[in-house]
Amino acid sequence: MKPRSNQELCIHYLKEYAKKNLQSMDELFAENIVLRDWKIYVAGKEKALAETQKNFESAQSIEIEVLNTYENQETVAAELKITVDSTEILYVVDVITFNQKGQIQSIRAYLGRGDED
Repeated sequence: MKPRSNQELCIHYLKEYAKKNLQSMDELFAENIVLRDWKIYVAGKEKALAETQKNFESAQSIEIEVLNTYENQETVAAELKITVDSTEILYVVDVITFNQKGQIQSIRAYLGRGDED
């Protein structure tokens, strides 16, 4: 089986996140993962999974549209349009770093604004 590129792993993560699949998050997250966004900072797989579960429970639905991706050796930046519960639209850039095993080492999310007025 051909190893997946980090870009493919990133897209897989985003699809599984939109499905609210916590089991996939458990498989994708490294033990020492760090999550950071405009509201939270958590370190460690257990805390990252708990935070992810809270996000899943707070939303009826999550749609993620990948607008662009940018990749270097160990990091993928994904420009995203995220729609929560068909009403809240977020423009976000996720910067996702992978370890040598293809697991997510860190996710740093940056909130932008849409210019769709």
